[in-house]
Amino acid sequence: MIITRTPFRISFFGGGTDFPEWFIKNDGAVLTSAIDKYCYISCRKLPPFFEYKYRIVWSRIELVNDKSDIFHPSVRETLKYLNDDNSYEISHNADLPARSGLGSSSAFTVGLLNALYAIRGQIVENTRLADEAIHIERNLNKEAVGYQDQIIASHGGFNKIIFNKNQSYTVKPIVIARSRLQDLEGNLMLFFTGFSRFSSDITQKHVQNIDKNDLILEKMHELVDISIELIQGEKDISNFGHLMHETWGLKKTLSSAVSTTEIDDIYNKGIKNGAIGGKILGAGGGGFILFYVPKDQQEKVRKSLKDLIHVPFKFENSGSKVVLYQPGGLD
Repeated sequence: MIITRTPFRISFFGGGTDFPEWFIKNDGAVLTSAIDKYCYISCRKLPPFFEYKYRIVWSRIELVNDKSDIFHPSVRETLKYLNDDNSYEISHNADLPARSGLGSSSAFTVGLLNALYAIRGQIVENTRLADEAIHIERNLNKEAVGYQDQIIASHGGFNKIIFNKNQSYTVKPIVIARSRLQDLEGNLMLFFTGFSRFSSDITQKHVQNIDKNDLILEKMHELVDISIELIQGEKDISNFGHLMHETWGLKKTLSSAVSTTEIDDIYNKGIKNGAIGGKILGAGGGGFILFYVPKDQQEKVRKSLKDLIHVPFKFENSGSKVVLYQPGGLD
């Protein structure tokens, strides 16, 4: 049995500039962090006593004999990509719901790759995991996704990720005083809006409209360095909340699908009760909303959003890990 643990992420600034449709022509970068909420993938080789060759357990249970018949796209395409003909039981669990703006789909793919390599006895470095997850999601699954989710799931940490025109990227850990990082972390509040969405519907529109939104994306890209300069400096850390408010306003202009009346109501209620800024995470349309709230205002915000689930979290320094390694079984 192999179990991998892969972190979800929170993206602060620069989202949308991590699509190659943008950064092969322009500068692209994001400020993002892994958090201590995880996707777990367990994998074991099946003994030859069953009527099926693959047992895939996620929101449904699949029992199939041909990998091409697996419904879950990442499982199907990852097994094909690895040219792996072994029989497997693969099971997925997670701390938070899927399709909620925390990079869960990419965490799944990265964790699955890590597990399948581990069961072969291979240790794969994080850049390779990210690159292969990007290939599987974009080229094999034909999903309209950017690059940041796979990279942060693989690497972990609080990072600036720079996207280069040749489609390479650079992961730069943010150097910041521990006390200041703890201040930032302690002033962030994460809430689940109560509804999920398929991000591909929104990101496809984003890709189609990239050229039309060039001025907005350029400004969103500028906020990456502005925010890093802020948190590494000595200015009031609460200005981070104002920058979040600014990037949320920009993000909403990218597509009418980014926000909804319900999301606007939640956001406005948070601001009215003490939040300085915030944003919907991921593509938008639902999922998790992140607020920057001074500590002395947090109880007021929590009470005003009592119908939503508040999820405390901490930043996570590690990327995808094998947390249980007991290969054994029948080889």
